Amino acid sequence: MTAADETPGGDDTPWDEVVPEAARKLLVAAVEAFAERGYHATTTRDIAGRAGMSPAALYIHYKTKEELLHRISRIGHDKALEILQGAADSEGTAAERLAAAVRSFVRWHAGRHATARVVQYELDALGEEHRAEIMELRRKSDGVVRRILNEGVQAGEFDVPDVPGTTVAVLSLCIDVARWFNVEGRRTPDEVGVFYADLVLRMVGATK
Repeated sequence: MTAADETPGGDDTPWDEVVPEAARKLLVAAVEAFAERGYHATTTRDIAGRAGMSPAALYIHYKTKEELLHRISRIGHDKALEILQGAADSEGTAAERLAAAVRSFVRWHAGRHATARVVQYELDALGEEHRAEIMELRRKSDGVVRRILNEGVQAGEFDVPDVPGTTVAVLSLCIDVARWFNVEGRRTPDEVGVFYADLVLRMVGATK
């Protein structure tokens, strides 16, 4: 499976905003190459070749390989934050909103596992300014989950002595799906999302 035909589990294709088409093709090719070989082992020639273009064509749209990684990471982290905020701001109890957040977050990481691997695990390759920008988005995602947990504790729905630590555990559990998910496995992205939502509710001692 490539970044172009991953199963999104109900999410929109994440690259629709990338225009023109040539820039989008190069970005998709970069996702595939970074996911398969890693950022540092991938050359601009590799990316251009996958996109069916010359190496010179890449520089028309992206000044550097790092700029490509930054664009991928920014779009992915914006999507992750959108998913979590949508669940956190929805109607329902804290348990219902936490379950919705985990289901949708996991579904995205499974359905877009190649993209998510690049987004989540190539942060150290970003330049200092770009990395700081992405880390701020990650802090916002952390804050959304922490808010749901705090609200659940205050409402007596959750038994969580360490909310910051549990927030990290929940997000880490969800993100790691991108590392192991296999489209030929026995569970679909939706099924993995449901399974993980149940695990997380048990983790926080959610009352029924």
